[in-house]
Amino acid sequence: MAEFGALSLVPPLLAIGLAIVTRKAVLSLFLGVWSGGVVFTGGIGLRQTFEWIAAAIGDSTFHAQIIIFTLLLGSAVAMIWRLGGSHAVRDWAIERLDTRRKVGVATWLLGLLLFFDDYANTAVVGSTMRDVSDHLRISREKLSYLVDSTAAPVSTLAISSWVAFQLSMIESGYEATAIAASEVPNAFEVFLRSIPYNTYAILALAMVAIVVVSGRDYGEMLTAERRAAETGRVTREDARPMQDVAAELGEPNVENPRLYAFFVPIGVLIAATVGTALWTGYTPGASAYDTITEADYAMALIFGSFAMVVSTYVIGIATDRLTLGESVDTTIDGFGIMLTAVTILVLAWSIGNVVEALGTGKYVGEVAGQVLDPALLPVVVLFTAAFVAFSTGSSWGTMAIVTPIAVPVAWELTGDHTMVAALVGSVFSGAIFGDHASPISDTTVLSATFAGADLIDHVRTQLYYAVTVAVVAAALLVVWGYTRVTPWLLLPVGVAALVGVVYGLSALDAKRRGVEPGLPDARSADDD
Repeated sequence: MAEFGALSLVPPLLAIGLAIVTRKAVLSLFLGVWSGGVVFTGGIGLRQTFEWIAAAIGDSTFHAQIIIFTLLLGSAVAMIWRLGGSHAVRDWAIERLDTRRKVGVATWLLGLLLFFDDYANTAVVGSTMRDVSDHLRISREKLSYLVDSTAAPVSTLAISSWVAFQLSMIESGYEATAIAASEVPNAFEVFLRSIPYNTYAILALAMVAIVVVSGRDYGEMLTAERRAAETGRVTREDARPMQDVAAELGEPNVENPRLYAFFVPIGVLIAATVGTALWTGYTPGASAYDTITEADYAMALIFGSFAMVVSTYVIGIATDRLTLGESVDTTIDGFGIMLTAVTILVLAWSIGNVVEALGTGKYVGEVAGQVLDPALLPVVVLFTAAFVAFSTGSSWGTMAIVTPIAVPVAWELTGDHTMVAALVGSVFSGAIFGDHASPISDTTVLSATFAGADLIDHVRTQLYYAVTVAVVAAALLVVWGYTRVTPWLLLPVGVAALVGVVYGLSALDAKRRGVEPGLPDARSADDD
């Protein structure tokens, strides 16, 4: 393969930069892929560009499965809307969740509860809380932040669809060392030891809670929240929400909407997804651990979303709310509300094909590998993984690139399994941080989609908080590198630091704007 060096950074950085500046995600991503074709071929590169776009779907079963899952989920969302389920849960929740703080806490807790898969997490939490947050004038940018910054962090810390992949990366890393197979520790043991070093994921979850409970915001999120609170516009005036069910489908013509039209399909999605995952992972004599780690979570998501759609058909026909023909039409309409999300997903995956062909990840890893002070290894790995994830839009791809490099480097320099665990946690942290900061990340796209936010607005507002958490996480890793104090003692210090930063920055930003640092907690869309 040809060596492209620093030129390999051009396509992802161009796509990301254009997306943030122009707010035109589709155009920016396409130009990023095209620039990769120019670099790769040394010519116009259009043929190579479309080959990469086609390969983003045709060469990856996993990508095709996620597209099917997304389209089916769109259909289910449309059906629930037409059945009146969204209105029913909104009316039910409004009676109980009458302040912004309560809605934020409920969103956070629901995100923690749905730890088994980040895609399902974003879909369920975003769809569930969107109408309620709209009623209390919470911006879509804020909701998408709450969803995005809970889904992936909790999935990487718990028994989830991420675990099997993370364990395989740890095993790959050890295979690249000179350690005898008999002396290689169990991958799950290393995973457990890496958890306290996954500082970004842990602190990101804490940051969501701090922002929600304090009611403080800063940066562009403060702008978005004040706009929503003062004008009732939950999206920017010229924003392009990734999903706008009401605009696409109109108001449902259903009297006396019932909660079962919402909660039954959601329950079916969760039960069918978890059940299918366990079924695909089970073999006679397999332990619970093996069953969980060997499960096919992508297929489970398809089965779960399909079962969810079927349940809405049953409800519609059984209650005489929708005929079979109306249900089919609604299903097709549901595909339509997801077309923007699918388009951006495909182009984001295409960027992944570009950076793989140009060797972007390898180049970044080699450059970062020149910093070899053992005490700084965790923070160097954190930012290396972050840059790779930011450039590629893939946390899993980042883990695949960086882990097999980080583990042998840690072992060769220190001969210490604790350092290996620290670097594994740092890889996971950096991968999630870069993922949160990148507009070409699939989880970022899906979070904006199910929260009904403009993708670039979501990225721009979330970036302030993601960077804040990353800086504190990096500081903890530097302290650990030089002191080797247990990370379980450092994490509470990190949480306290985040509290101070949130209050300090929100006060400074509010003073600069001449406004109060907090917003009224109970004002709703009905208060005008």
